[in-house]
Amino acid sequence: MKAAIIVQNLKCGGCANTITTKLSQIDTLSEILVDTETSTVSFVATNPEDVLIVKEKLKTLGYPSIEDANGIISKAKSFVSCATGRIK
Repeated sequence: MKAAIIVQNLKCGGCANTITTKLSQIDTLSEILVDTETSTVSFVATNPEDVLIVKEKLKTLGYPSIEDANGIISKAKSFVSCATGRIK
């Protein structure tokens, strides 16, 4: 099933690299695409439950979905994730 999640704090290619790398570690996902202009993360999931797993993973990286709260901790996490993605 194809799914898309609009996230907060997605600013650049560094963010996109981190998200792609981390989501690629989930075996049941494929075709992971990150669009920095629309702040959308799209993918193909094997199971409907995978969407919840992805939302939780994005939140732990500092990229909560637009339905979730976006506090200072999320913003700090996204800053670190972004910096990590730029290094690779």
